[in-house]
Amino acid sequence: MFQKTRVQIWLYEQVDLRIEGQIIGFDEFMNLVLDHAEEINTKKKTRKTLGRILLKGDNITLIQSVGG
Repeated sequence: MFQKTRVQIWLYEQVDLRIEGQIIGFDEFMNLVLDHAEEINTKKKTRKTLGRILLKGDNITLIQSVGG
């Protein structure tokens, strides 16, 4: 996991938004620190650069790998 694998995160109750980035840290509550994060709007087909973010575990529905 710590090989800079890019992941996509599905958000709870926000079906049109995904967050993509590299996990650089996490805790026991599944709060994640993501580097090179982007917000992806699947309905509008847009991407917004966020940089380094903290994503609370309460907002996470699913985490999937999207490759190197």
